[in-house]
Amino acid sequence: MRTTLTLEDDIAERLAQLARNTDQPFKTVVNETLRRGLVDLLPDLTPFDYQPHPGNLLPGIDDRRLNELAWQLDEERNKA
Repeated sequence: MRTTLTLEDDIAERLAQLARNTDQPFKTVVNETLRRGLVDLLPDLTPFDYQPHPGNLLPGIDDRRLNELAWQLDEERNKA
């Protein structure tokens, strides 16, 4: 995505110096620096653990048409 970004002079100089020192394009240095900074801002989430359930639908219920059942239930709720 192309966008315009206004950097403060000291930040721009540090990024430009890093680009020169690593022989990388300025754009690459900015993106990598932002990625590293954003990682620290994300909350630590514990992995979601679940136990799958086989379902065991009753005879006559077509699991490929459950969306239609959900739509019907929504319509009935909205009418009330």
